[in-house]
Amino acid sequence: MPTTERTPRTAVVTGAGSRRGIGRATAHALAADGYHIAVLDLDKEAAEDTAREVAARHGVEALALAADVTDADAVDAAIGEVEAALPPIGALVNNAGITSPTRFLDVMPVEWDRIFEVNVRGSFLVTHRVAAGMAERGFGRIVFLSSVSAERGGGVFGGVAYSAAKAALLGLSKSLARELGPSGVTVNSVAPGLIDTDITQGKLDEERRAAMIADVPVRRIGGVEDVADVIAFLARPESGYLTGATYDVNGGSHIH
Repeated sequence: MPTTERTPRTAVVTGAGSRRGIGRATAHALAADGYHIAVLDLDKEAAEDTAREVAARHGVEALALAADVTDADAVDAAIGEVEAALPPIGALVNNAGITSPTRFLDVMPVEWDRIFEVNVRGSFLVTHRVAAGMAERGFGRIVFLSSVSAERGGGVFGGVAYSAAKAALLGLSKSLARELGPSGVTVNSVAPGLIDTDITQGKLDEERRAAMIADVPVRRIGGVEDVADVIAFLARPESGYLTGATYDVNGGSHIH
């Protein structure tokens, strides 16, 4: 049953501007479940494109906002606009992030800091801004986008800085789940494996791609909808007994 048939709520999705990204697919999946959508992205035009597409397809309200998630004032202003224009925030998907393939012995401090700024500080700032309201209202669904790289120590495209940042989100998610659980707010992580997005497009030759698919039990690379559907499941009101967990979306390529 769509959430709008009970209590109208808004879902905030960060980094949802990319046409082939997990964020945009997640915005669609949440809107299909009845959430109104707030799209936060560095690229205002891309965010507006996502918002228009979501509103037209699902008949919900959708707001686009340009915001740098590493800037506390920008985050505060953006969430303030969401709170003024849309129903109360009931879900947050911390999707905004950047990757880096640089090997540890080659990575420079400025690159290391930038990876943590976007992936960890950005997720902290947005979550910190919305969590109090969720707790006061007694309902919230927070999802962090981690990565298989955080669990297995690196991945296809992510180097040490990326893996470390995504691992930090797992610790943040678990500890926050304990703190916010009594207030009706669940906190979970999703750890995608190899997913067909702009990050992976054109970066695998056919031989390597075939070898990687052969190592996946379901024999395919994942799609953005595979990840979005798991996030939407975790954002349902009915998923209130699921918290502090990490959900792997990798076709079985990393079973532990």
